[in-house]
Amino acid sequence: MMTSRNIHRDLGYFYVGLIIAFSISGIFLNHRQSWHPSKYKTEIIPITVVLPTDKSALNDELAVNLAKNNGVDDVIRRSRVNGDHFEASFEHHDLKIELASGKGELTSFIKVPVLSQMTKLHQDTSQWWIYYSDVFGLAMLIIAITGMLMIPQGRLSFKERGWKLALAGLIFPLIFLFLLS
Repeated sequence: MMTSRNIHRDLGYFYVGLIIAFSISGIFLNHRQSWHPSKYKTEIIPITVVLPTDKSALNDELAVNLAKNNGVDDVIRRSRVNGDHFEASFEHHDLKIELASGKGELTSFIKVPVLSQMTKLHQDTSQWWIYYSDVFGLAMLIIAITGMLMIPQGRLSFKERGWKLALAGLIFPLIFLFLLS
């Protein structure tokens, strides 16, 4: 028999793995400025180089050559002059060099197993994943609605108590969204 309780339970069981993965990876993504599972520092090599004075020569080609001269053969993503530093980002390394002194560092990264893959769930834009995420979003709506209907009457019902908690649950993120951001 298809009751609110049965739908709620079965959808919850079906999506429990994705709910856990999204929850854990969401927490890590909230703190990605201080620690990101896709860029875990493993080694920092101090370097000193002579940089060209012509800023147009501070480009991807130079970054690749500097990396190779320091034993790094990696795919470049981008390079730029940022204030008084020349910076380059590679797939598994970052390069940052002070323009005036030529002193800098080459940082190596590895991905944290499992956690880095879970954070990709939040960032994936492939068509199949978008469709699956849409179905997941609809399932979360159904879980929420069936959760409100599971206890149809009494002091613990949605009509008596649940609406107050639901309203508080809506107001809290709105405060952060509009007042604190």
